[in-house]
Amino acid sequence: MSGGDDSVRIQLDGFGLGQLMPMHLILSNDGRILSAGPTLVKTLGGTSPLGAGFFDAFKLRRPGAVVDMAGLHQIAGQRLSLVPLKGRQQVLRGIAVSLRNQGGVLINLSFGIGVIEAVAAHRLTDADFAATDLAMELLYLVEAKTAITDELRQLNLRLQGARDAAQREALTDGLTGLTNRRGLDIALQKVIRQNKPFGLMHIDLDFFKHVNDTMGHAAGDHVLQEVGRRLGVETRKGDVVARVGGDEFVLLLERLTDPIQLGLIADRLVARLSEPILFDEQPCRVSASIGISISSHYQAPSPERMLGDADRALYASKNAGRAQAKFADRMGGMLGN
Repeated sequence: MSGGDDSVRIQLDGFGLGQLMPMHLILSNDGRILSAGPTLVKTLGGTSPLGAGFFDAFKLRRPGAVVDMAGLHQIAGQRLSLVPLKGRQQVLRGIAVSLRNQGGVLINLSFGIGVIEAVAAHRLTDADFAATDLAMELLYLVEAKTAITDELRQLNLRLQGARDAAQREALTDGLTGLTNRRGLDIALQKVIRQNKPFGLMHIDLDFFKHVNDTMGHAAGDHVLQEVGRRLGVETRKGDVVARVGGDEFVLLLERLTDPIQLGLIADRLVARLSEPILFDEQPCRVSASIGISISSHYQAPSPERMLGDADRALYASKNAGRAQAKFADRMGGMLGN
C-alpha cells in the first residue's frame, strides 16, 4: 500500500491489516474482493466474501448511482454508506481509498451509530474492534449507563415495595392482621366518594372481659385473632373487616343494603362467634352483639353518622340481651332484626 506520497510505502500482512482495520475490504481493479477484515466477515454470518464481486455482495446507498470500479474511484475520499446484500442488512459506513499502484480500492468500514445494535446482533466483543476504535469507549459508557439505570430501577422498586409495605402496616392491625381504624376510615371515605351503596356492621364481643380476667391476656389475644379469622371466613373477599378497638370490629359490606340479607349475615356471624374458642385446650366463650346501619337510609351518608348510628344499634342489642343484631332506622332510632 502507498499513502498520498508515493515515496511512503507501508507493507502489511493480512493479520496486521485486520488488527488495524478489522472491517476493511480490498478490491481488485476489476472489483473482486481480495481481502476482508475478520469483524466484517463475522457480520456476514462468518461466510468470507473473498473472490466475490463487490457490487454483487454490497449495495452502495450513498453516494448513489455507483455501480462499477470507475465510479468507486471517483468517490474516493467521500463518506460511504452501504449494506450487505446477503444476511442481516446492517448499515455500514466508511471511506474508500484508491490503491494507485494496484488499481484497486481499499474500503475501511464501521458501524457508525448502529454499533450498539451490531454488537448485540453479531455477539461482538472488544476483540472485534481496533484497539484505537472509540466505539469500545462508547460501548463501555452504554454498558455503564445500562448498569446504573438497572440499579436505579431496582432501587426504585425496592423503595416502592418498602413504601407499600409501610403503608400496609400503617393500615393494618398488628394483632389480628385485619384493617385498622385508619384503614377503615379511608375505605369508608372511598365508597362514599364513589357513591357506592354499602352496609355497615359494628360488632362488639360479649363476655370478652371475663376471658381476659379469668384466663389471661394471652387467651384474650388468641380469642381476638380467632374472631378476626372467623370474620374473614364469613365475609366476601372484597369486604373490609376492621378491628377498631380492643374487642370491637366493623364490617364494611359494599353493595349490600338489603336488610333481609344483612340480617341473615348478622345472624350467621352471631352463631359463628358464639362457638367456643380453645386456648390451651380450655374453651373461651364469647358472643357478639351487632349494630347495623345502611347507606341508602341516608340522604348524604357520612362515616361519622353511620358509625354512630351502628354503635347505638349495637348497644341496643346488648341491652336487649346480647348475642343478637339491631338495625339503625332511617331516623337514627332502633329497629329489630
